[in-house]
Amino acid sequence: MLQDIRDNAQGTIAKIIIVVLIVSLSIWGMDAIIGGFSGEPEVATVNGEEITEREYLRVVQMESQRRLSQMETPDPSLLDENLIRREVLEGLVQERVLTQDAAAQGLELSDADIDSLITQMPQFQLDGRFNSDQFLAVVRNNYGMGIAEFREALRTQVVVNHIRSGISQSGFIAKAGAEKLMGLQGQTRDFRTLTLSAEEVADEVAVSDEDIAEYYQANQALFMRPETVTAEYITLSLGAVADPEDVSEADVQARYEERAAEMANEERQTAHILIEDGDEAELTIAEVEQKLADGEDFAELAKTYSADIASAGNGGDVGYVGRGLFDPAYEEAMFALNIGEVSGPVRSSFGTHFIKLLDVRESEVPGLDVMADDIRAELALERAGEAYAKARSDLADSAYSADNLMDPASELGLELREKDGVTRDGGMPPFDHAGLLRQLYSEDVLEEGYNTELIDVGDNVSVVARVKEHFPAAQLPLDEVEGVIRATLEQQKTRELLAARAEEIIQALTSGRSLDELDSVSAEWESHVAQDRNAATTMPAVVAKAFSMPRPESGAAVYGRAETASGVVVVALDAVNDNVEDIDATELTQLSRFMATLQGQREYAAYQQYLRDNAVVERP
Repeated sequence: MLQDIRDNAQGTIAKIIIVVLIVSLSIWGMDAIIGGFSGEPEVATVNGEEITEREYLRVVQMESQRRLSQMETPDPSLLDENLIRREVLEGLVQERVLTQDAAAQGLELSDADIDSLITQMPQFQLDGRFNSDQFLAVVRNNYGMGIAEFREALRTQVVVNHIRSGISQSGFIAKAGAEKLMGLQGQTRDFRTLTLSAEEVADEVAVSDEDIAEYYQANQALFMRPETVTAEYITLSLGAVADPEDVSEADVQARYEERAAEMANEERQTAHILIEDGDEAELTIAEVEQKLADGEDFAELAKTYSADIASAGNGGDVGYVGRGLFDPAYEEAMFALNIGEVSGPVRSSFGTHFIKLLDVRESEVPGLDVMADDIRAELALERAGEAYAKARSDLADSAYSADNLMDPASELGLELREKDGVTRDGGMPPFDHAGLLRQLYSEDVLEEGYNTELIDVGDNVSVVARVKEHFPAAQLPLDEVEGVIRATLEQQKTRELLAARAEEIIQALTSGRSLDELDSVSAEWESHVAQDRNAATTMPAVVAKAFSMPRPESGAAVYGRAETASGVVVVALDAVNDNVEDIDATELTQLSRFMATLQGQREYAAYQQYLRDNAVVERP
């Protein structure tokens, strides 16, 4: 066979191919060989202008990396690649229509403008000056672009940002509008509430079997058993491959000695007299020093002279402390004393101290017999990393090639587990992991019977699964949901009856009758005076209703009703209290700017949508 290849390589056909290659290279360059003669593939055209596949895939990759970087534990299996691709393509279309519009308006940047921008960008500078090597390295390594590609991307971005900022900053809000908004925000309302509870209409609520059957037939979509699978799975964790028996007694002893030295911290109880720096400090120091020499009580002197108010009343006692907590000078003197000794004047950042050592204690260290098992397990975990990596690789390979999970589990000595009722929305761990669920319900696994890939569901925890049994969504029988339907209909009819009762009361009150004249009402009004929009003492639905009602006129209350979790509330709005006097000029200015910014952003979004709607976008 090799001889045939050698013979053909010397033949006429081979020589013709070589001639064609030479001509192609000389006329069209390497692109003629690599990409053919039709140019770079495109994914869409916008008003006749191409979006190339290379540009599209580069942005897809950048967006995927950006989303991964935002994850606490980056996991590519959690990315929705189809969604990313759709969003990236739409973003490129939006960008293209903006740059085309900018070009039509004459908004273009020259090469000199781009050069000026690049030389001013800090990421391309060393020691405050532009550096070409730095520029090349950042563009290629960080952005994954060629120089020409980066320049065009920068040109596009600057133009788009110029359009965005120009339109966004053009938003305008009249001062009167901001004042009105601030007035509304500070407004309070006086209202009364009358609560109608379910007990008031309980005797009137009746649900028949026919009602239940009718509701069931009309709302069958509400009573579906969700699609589920019974999943088999293998969990591999670092702990599963860690073997404490591989840890020697000598290693346990060595680690124990390290821990014992750390735990056996010496703590010292001291008292001090602090003399703060000042004009009289030297005289006070000398006076205290003399009284200590004369044998006067340290605690009494601390109460009289110490500037440390927190400890002075307790004879200067600052309690037990170890190393690293006090000023270095204080600490050095403290650890140089014997119990009962008093130091001479010690200078620190706080002033001058006289220090007395009251007591010394050491933390009690548990014995080796108490700590041995924990130390052994800890060392086993530390050393299991390499074994875990190998076991993970072996499990991934074995599960990929097997048509079951029993064999991979047996090969690696792992437990094969089973979980019932796993829905597309997940369940208990490990099926609360979106990437594992996505694979479990993929066509290959759900319908073709393959195992999932090995998915990392946590730190040093990996899972591979398969579908043992699939249960499609199914209609629940009426007898299983009858109780739920009855409760739903009872609640629905209760609310209808309460709403009707509330409307009767509102009509009577609006016609001029008082609450006392209504025999069917046993509840009483509850007053709410000067309530603001964020009132925490009143139910949100009631506050929202009170602030949505029209302003009362001629002193006559306005009535409405609000539904709450416990029933229906009749609301009587008595007064609207405006707050125009307390408007702060600074806050008004800030609000005006904020509203203008929002308006500008809305105008930019509308402008962008207009361009998009009128663009001719074609996809191959």
